[in-house]
Amino acid sequence: MRKGARAAIAGGVFVVFVGGAVYGGYNLLSALNGTAVADSPVPVRTGPPNADEVKDTSARFFAAWAKGDATTAASYTDFPDAARTVLSSYGQDAHIGQVRITPGAADGTTVPFSVTATVSFDGKSAPLAYRSRLTVVRGTNSHRPLVDWRPEVVHPGLERGDTLVTGASAAPPIEAVDRHGAVLTKDKYPSLGPILDQLRAKYGDKAGGTPAVELSIRHEDTNAAETPLLTLAEGKAGKLRTTLSASAQAVAEQAVQKYPESSVVAVKASTGEVLAVANHRDDAFNAAFLGQLAPGSTMKIVTAAALIDNGLTRASGPAPCPDDVLWEGQTFHNLQGMKPNEHATLAESFARSCNTAFIKFTPRLKVDSLTREAQDRFGLGRDDWKTGIPSYDGSVPAVSGPDRAANMIGQGQVQMSPLNMASVTATALTGRFRQPILVAQSLDGRELATAQGLPAGTSAQLRQMMRRTATTGTGAVAMSGLRGDIGAKTGSAEVDGQDKSNSWFTGYRDGVAAAAMTQEGGHGGDAAGPIVAAVLRATG
Repeated sequence: MRKGARAAIAGGVFVVFVGGAVYGGYNLLSALNGTAVADSPVPVRTGPPNADEVKDTSARFFAAWAKGDATTAASYTDFPDAARTVLSSYGQDAHIGQVRITPGAADGTTVPFSVTATVSFDGKSAPLAYRSRLTVVRGTNSHRPLVDWRPEVVHPGLERGDTLVTGASAAPPIEAVDRHGAVLTKDKYPSLGPILDQLRAKYGDKAGGTPAVELSIRHEDTNAAETPLLTLAEGKAGKLRTTLSASAQAVAEQAVQKYPESSVVAVKASTGEVLAVANHRDDAFNAAFLGQLAPGSTMKIVTAAALIDNGLTRASGPAPCPDDVLWEGQTFHNLQGMKPNEHATLAESFARSCNTAFIKFTPRLKVDSLTREAQDRFGLGRDDWKTGIPSYDGSVPAVSGPDRAANMIGQGQVQMSPLNMASVTATALTGRFRQPILVAQSLDGRELATAQGLPAGTSAQLRQMMRRTATTGTGAVAMSGLRGDIGAKTGSAEVDGQDKSNSWFTGYRDGVAAAAMTQEGGHGGDAAGPIVAAVLRATG
């Protein structure tokens, strides 16, 4: 401690001034080693701290913290090492000074307080103000009254392992624009908020901007972007062009708002460019790109392709639809009310979404045939998609037992996101797999995933079956009124513990493919279908 430095209470505010430092009969600092000491022995006490102990301990903690003495402040907590790290970053890494702490009226052992301070860095400064609270407990071994250490005591935004830092932001700000140059903001397009943050973190330094000077929370997870708290100097935003379409995005945002826990993605089939991505969730999770759920009967697009490519049938070939099928001890059924048809073709069973017709082919396909079809033809399940932000590229594992049959109808162990199913539909439409992207490959030179795609004959038959589904099958109601070349596939995925199935729907219109999912939305055409139809209508 500097000679003559002193902490005191002035009108309930803890400040630092010159002179001796005594509070309540205790020396605040030892002149020898800088640690808190008492003038006389303290009797051992048990039970919760009393009002005087709460006042005295919080006062000492506030005074040391306000003075910037992290070691002494930490010594008044029950976890001094962890406290010292955060309190040291407050003054040293975060460059926070002129700290004034004003305690409020204690509520038992809890003391609310307000903090005002100044953050200064590289000739720039800004005022900082916030509120927090602390609780005083009795030390288990020492029996001393101590501050119950939690990072949020120092700042309510802190969590375990976090620290405060001030400096040039990790990435310059960006002005994200759509494919035509329209500015995209999270205020106008709420679903894009987390996505724009991810784009800034990854591409801010490539967009031509200059970083801001910010006070931020640096998280323990090094992959997590820093959380800005206060801007000392604005950066210059760089322009980042995305593949999105502002008009399609606006419609997608509106469409998902009608159904809770919904997500949708639309892609340009000929390029893989993402035109819209929207989520309606209570959290910030991008389920449209990262969701991992059974896709139900939308998976029958991939299964039908596998049946055709392995020579087991064709669109006009046989695919009988019985009431039920037994496989490995499990009985599989169709949706209630579906009439059996032992003479059905693959196209008819596809359009009606007959489960048993597809499951009957299980013993005629090799164990890994569906997996290889998904990977080699549709580019799924290889963990190599590089869209520009974090994404999931599906999973179709080769399994045995009942799940082998369940995989055929998008249950079992098959996992997809709406992005995956939009890509599946795009591949069915064009015959070529083009990995979805949100920003151009030229921006960072990343290597995109590739796959063989489909034989022309297989693609033509899938389009024929999807067109029939959209016009006279299970997708007809949702797709009604859409003009042009259209196709669809519905899906209802049963999930253990849910009263209603997850609603899935994927479809195309002319050159655009889209897919949506609504958790507990019921049948595919009930919730996900109207979402997809709305987005496809906007892209025409």
